[in-house]
Amino acid sequence: MIIADEFMETDEYDIDRPEGMAGWQWLVCYTISGEGVFSTPQTGDIACKAGDMTLLRSGSPHRYRTQRGKTWRFVWAHYDYVPQSSYFADNALLVCPIETGHRRKRVFRTFKNIIHHTRERSVLWSELCELQIGELLLFLAEQRKKTLDPRVEQIMHLLTLRMKESVRIEELASALGLSASRMSHLFKEQTGQSVLQALTEMRLRQAALLLEHSGRTAAEVAYDVGYEDYNHFASQFRRRFGASPRDYIKSRRRDGT
Repeated sequence: MIIADEFMETDEYDIDRPEGMAGWQWLVCYTISGEGVFSTPQTGDIACKAGDMTLLRSGSPHRYRTQRGKTWRFVWAHYDYVPQSSYFADNALLVCPIETGHRRKRVFRTFKNIIHHTRERSVLWSELCELQIGELLLFLAEQRKKTLDPRVEQIMHLLTLRMKESVRIEELASALGLSASRMSHLFKEQTGQSVLQALTEMRLRQAALLLEHSGRTAAEVAYDVGYEDYNHFASQFRRRFGASPRDYIKSRRRDGT
């Protein structure tokens, strides 16, 4: 069973389940604004604020409510066990902040998709919901392992969006509210690469995949990943993979990959 919705609650909202949820269901939610409080015997009270994603394990006695004097707007889903739940078998309650704007939008959009499917009830609505819940849980598992500064994550996100464009360090820095020198230093400190090195690696990695699997010519692939000068692309590709783009295609076809 899958139930999902979006609530906006005053501080009169208070749900207490000393025996856990009926049917041994899990609960995942995301706070849009305001503040709520979750509590289990193992964790005590944990506040969840805007941008926090919360996971409550099935069978866990719990209580959740709106923080006193606050309102709480959140999206939520009750669901039966899915395979991705295994990442959280040892957590009765987990509250994880989602720190970057693009990741928050992604989480919110996924919840809205789940709500849409539960209301529309198309032929495969349950399967579609399970896929979306699995995505949320994998995202949460990944988020827990993140070690990069959120600003560096934001830079990487902007690079993926602008991979085909001419990227200027000053524009990226301005989008983060940093100076160009501060952003460059932070990025190099966290990743071991300069911003332009990371962009080049992203482009060449995508180019290799397209050369192997798309059937496009080397010149077309160079353009696809953001190179206007084919000779420059070929030079960087050879330096990265030890072969020219055309020789790379031949070797992959010969190897059957």
